[in-house]
Amino acid sequence: MRHIQRRSVIAAAIVLACGASTALAQTTWPSRPLKLVVGFPAGSSPDLTARLLAEPLSQALGQPVIVENKAGAGGNIGADAVSRATDDHTIGLMINGNLTIAKILNPATTYDPLKDLQPVSLIAVSPLVLAVPASTVASGKAFFDDAKAQGDKLNYGTPGVGTVAHLGMELLKAKAGIAPVHVPYPGNPQVITGLIGGQVQMALLPPGLAMAQVKGGKLKAIGVTSAGRSSVAPELPSLAEAGVQGLQLEIWNAVAAPVGLPKAHVRKLASLLAEIVRRPEVRQKILNQGWQVAGTSPEGLARRIATDTAAMSDVIQKNNIKPN
Repeated sequence: MRHIQRRSVIAAAIVLACGASTALAQTTWPSRPLKLVVGFPAGSSPDLTARLLAEPLSQALGQPVIVENKAGAGGNIGADAVSRATDDHTIGLMINGNLTIAKILNPATTYDPLKDLQPVSLIAVSPLVLAVPASTVASGKAFFDDAKAQGDKLNYGTPGVGTVAHLGMELLKAKAGIAPVHVPYPGNPQVITGLIGGQVQMALLPPGLAMAQVKGGKLKAIGVTSAGRSSVAPELPSLAEAGVQGLQLEIWNAVAAPVGLPKAHVRKLASLLAEIVRRPEVRQKILNQGWQVAGTSPEGLARRIATDTAAMSDVIQKNNIKPN
């Protein structure tokens, strides 16, 4: 009888040990270096954000976090690489276009952001600045009244067809009742040159680029595209203060993962990222880069993706916007 009891105790211990080992294996993820893919070149804004997150995330996870740049197609090459990863150790730092309208804008896009990727956390957001030549006299409501009067005699510049600046300006046109003509450029540096030279009369620019030119006296800022004033450029009014109602447009970056990454790992990452971006020193560094910290749950990012996808797809369809 004692032998039977002893065997039962040993068997129970083995079962418990196996269960503990399984639980331990599940909680010790990641088990090797984590790859953080960025679809833009080194030194770009998404790259700088990714590298800012990599070290504290590595410390929190107990594994190296390696930033890998896979630049091209407006970040879609990197997003595609993340969507195809099956190693449970690859995630990506992406911009809003990669996670929202990539497939809607260009059906040839090789991944579907809504099917092949899953949200982890919205990292940071920023409004765009409506910038005009420094010689522009009108401000606020008077600027839009003048723009309405001039109709299609005015031009606006963007860094390309289908960019947030392009879609955002088409949305602004509808909300403000103005009709400037689109002039696409290779990038924002050329847009700024066009503004300074008077070839285009307005453009939506990231605050980090716009405010340097505004403070240097080369451009003038009408306002920001957020619903209210933004901590990124607190000195600027919102366009709502200039009479443009119902406009809320922000650029953002976020961490996403392959759809197959286990939910437990996704929640672990989201929790850590939210804590990291709220650290005062990290928050300030992100603000210095022209971004306002968010740090959401996966559900929070999913809601943002759904809202922006609906708004931007409506702009694309109404204006029949096609990729170059």
